[in-house]
Amino acid sequence: MPHQATARALEPDIVSRLAKFFPEATPVRIPIKLSRSMGNGNGNGNGNGGVDDHESESVFFQNTVIEFGTPREVLFMVTRPLEFADRVLIESNDGSLHAEGSVVAVQYHPERTAIAVRFLKHVPNWIVKS
Repeated sequence: MPHQATARALEPDIVSRLAKFFPEATPVRIPIKLSRSMGNGNGNGNGNGGVDDHESESVFFQNTVIEFGTPREVLFMVTRPLEFADRVLIESNDGSLHAEGSVVAVQYHPERTAIAVRFLKHVPNWIVKS
């Protein structure tokens, strides 16, 4: 399937177009597991749900690769629909990154979408420049 290989090769270029809107973006290649956060999203902790009221559950969405990152955002491709303000859980395959975020930018392309997600909480040292 030569067309599939060509499409894969173009993914970093597609994400790099979105990265131009994030001046601090640095190229990285970090395989991740992406999950959708399925909680109510308001995080007000009103107590009706018991101890875990502030926690949201997540459901596996897809595997992908972070192509660019800043101290606060990650940029990657997805083949399934995500929309602005969707909440996601990002987990690196080696377990070094485990953070919840919100979609802050979306660029649609045929059969895939470039996404930028901003972490909901500070994630120290997740990206190390050499």
